[in-house]
Amino acid sequence: MTIRSEPEQDRPDPDLDAIMSERRRLTGLAYRLLGSLAEAEDAVQETYARWYAMSRQQQEAVEVPGAWLTTVAGRICLNVLGSARARRETYVGDWIPEPLPERAEWIGGRPDGAAADPADRVTLDESLSLAFLVVLESMTPAERVAFILHDVFRHPFAEVAEIVGRTPAACRQLASSARRRVRASQPSATPPARHAAVVRDFRRAWEAKDIDALIRLVDPDATAVADGGGLATTFSPPIQGGERIARAWLELARRRPDDMTFAERLVNGQPGLVAQQDGAIVTVFAFQIAGDRIRRIWVVRNPEKLRRWTAG
Repeated sequence: MTIRSEPEQDRPDPDLDAIMSERRRLTGLAYRLLGSLAEAEDAVQETYARWYAMSRQQQEAVEVPGAWLTTVAGRICLNVLGSARARRETYVGDWIPEPLPERAEWIGGRPDGAAADPADRVTLDESLSLAFLVVLESMTPAERVAFILHDVFRHPFAEVAEIVGRTPAACRQLASSARRRVRASQPSATPPARHAAVVRDFRRAWEAKDIDALIRLVDPDATAVADGGGLATTFSPPIQGGERIARAWLELARRRPDDMTFAERLVNGQPGLVAQQDGAIVTVFAFQIAGDRIRRIWVVRNPEKLRRWTAG
């Protein structure tokens, strides 16, 4: 965040369009940091409130408004993450990041288009997947912020350090630790077409109540996790083991209401499923695929996390 000590008298007002054009990128950053679009939008709103709370002279002294907004948003998210960890300890059941129905509006990156370095840095598309966001939940707030800002949004460690409040060397270590967590938890990438085919086969086997096909499609070491937030009925604790998951889904199929239907939809940019009842989406299913089998299933039924789906 660069500020001139003596603002130029003839400098025009910061362009409103330029300031507001940062909103999409800031929302994408905050969503990845917080795992909740509602919290992300609140963080971005607070960021803009702080900008417009400054005097004209203070705004003019900001050399790069986009960098200032990113710094403030990053610090707000860091504070929210600290309190969120305490809140999630009292959350009813397992907490899963809020799923998004579409991808395009949440993948905006750094406007200067800086090249990725190192070459294996996570891409913006990859960083949006629910599987990736779940891994982020295992990190400390400082690790998460350093990793997302540097490895995903390509900010140099000098800028990250200003946000996190640590030295660039310490931020480098935080990002390295987070990177190891991601690599250890993510299977080799499955081509999108294959991912979609596995999800489609799973839906068809589920609807046909074909237990043998379900067992073939689910990895023996798979895990299924559900999030109802105490507001919707679901299973708890997580289901471990491919056959147990297959049989649980078979039981769900047998109990399915007559007016409930399943549809294939993108969930955070990857093929997933939704359950619809009376025209409303009541459940979102996200999948992690390894090879030709399902490794993880995330089931989101908390209605507060499905508002984007109901509205859209």
